Formats: sequence, C-alpha cells, structure tokens
Amino acid sequence: MVKPNFRWRFAALKNGFQDATAYRIEFFLEVLGSALVPAAIQWVLWYALFKLGGQEKVAGLTYTEMLSYTFMSLLFTQVRGGDHDFELMEMVRSGGLSNYLLRPASVIEFVYIRGAAPKIFLAFICLSIGIMASFFYQGLSPMRMIGAMGLAMLGNIIHYQIGALIATLAFYWEEAYSVLMVKNMIVSLLSGELLPLTLFPASMTWVWKSTPFYLYVFGPTQYALGRWSDLEFVQACGIAGLWILGLSFLIRLTWKIGIKRYLSLGG
Repeated sequence: MVKPNFRWRFAALKNGFQDATAYRIEFFLEVLGSALVPAAIQWVLWYALFKLGGQEKVAGLTYTEMLSYTFMSLLFTQVRGGDHDFELMEMVRSGGLSNYLLRPASVIEFVYIRGAAPKIFLAFICLSIGIMASFFYQGLSPMRMIGAMGLAMLGNIIHYQIGALIATLAFYWEEAYSVLMVKNMIVSLLSGELLPLTLFPASMTWVWKSTPFYLYVFGPTQYALGRWSDLEFVQACGIAGLWILGLSFLIRLTWKIGIKRYLSLGG
C-alpha cells in the first residue's frame, strides 16, 4: 500500500518535472523565434536586392557576404540584452526594492548576476556553433569566435548598465517603461542586429560610432568574419572597458540620489 506522504511527494516531483520541461520548451521556442524570424526577413531583403534587383554589391558586400553577416550576427544577437532593466524599474515602481536593500551585494549587481545565467548558457551554445562552423567555412577562426563572443558579453554588460541607468527614472516617473522600450528599438537598429551598419551613409557613421551599441552585434560579427583586424578588435575592447567604467560611475551616482528619494517617499 502506497503511503499518502509518498504519493504527495511523487505528485510534487511529477509537477516539478512537468514545469521544468515546459520552461525548457518555452525557452528554446523563444530563442528560435527571436533568431529565425529576423533571419528570414533579412534573407528575403537580400534576395530581393541581389537576385531580383540584379545588384552585384550593396555597401561593398556581395550576396554571399550579406548572408554570412546575417547568420553570424544571429549568434551574437542571442547574447545581447535581457529584461533585467525592466525588472529593476518594476522593483522601484512597486516598492519591491525594499527587500533587496539589505543584501550584501548592491541591487544592481544582484539583479544582473541572478539573470545572467540564461545569457551565459546561450553564449556557450552560440560559441560552440560558431567554432564548429569554423571548421567547415573558410575565413572563420575558432580564436576569432572566442574573442568575438567575449566582446559580445562586454556588450551585454553595457546594455544592462544603460538600462539600469534609465531605470532610475522610476524614482521620479511611475510609468517610465516607454523610455526603455524606445531604448530597445534604437539598440536593435544601431547594434547591427537588423542590418549591417555598413549600410549607413559614410556621412552618418558617426551616429552609430558615438554609441556603444555597435559593440553588441556588429563588432563581434565583423571580427568573427575577419573584416576587423586584431588591432580594431583590441580598440573595441578598450572602448567597451571605458564605457563600463563610465557607466558604473553614473549608476552609483544616480542610484545614490534615487535611493534617497525612494526612502523619503516610503517613510
């Protein structure tokens, strides 16, 4: 005879397994959707320009080179971003921030570290795919893939820092989500996720070079495909480091001011 306590434990384990399986399926479907849909749209665009339009080169790139950029950029697009900044803003808006103020780590670091696991997992998978592809396609290098993925991870940190900086608006404006949404749309364009940034007119290259967004996708893709030299890659890593240091200072300053306002309102 099965004891009731055993039945309860078995049911709990079964439900936990089902929930974990559902989460994994949802996670991979979300990744596939975010990767395949943009790739399909870009492929249709390149096909229309090169095959139907009869173009041989666009912005100095051939049809094959455009496709190479599209599929390589998918690997780094999966590493870009995250919703941690929305989580921070919701904490401030709902008052949930109070539960994290007494933790040993700062709330900014805690939220990032807690949510970084899925991106690290995706970075490992994408890096593995890139390294395997390097053995079959000329021009790809395992070492360049590793360096490019490292640059993409630096871009992920910068993306979170910018979001955390914007999240301080929640101390002053309850519905500040629109600012984060606009930021994400700008990042999609200026990171090279939607289109290669070489399509920008030469007179407008300063637009994307004046932001760190090109370090997220465009830069890693260019280096992985061999279109950036090692010197350009090192310079990009140095620029990323400067952005991280500068944003760290601004985050400490703005959150220090915002926390005081938050405490005064909650008092």
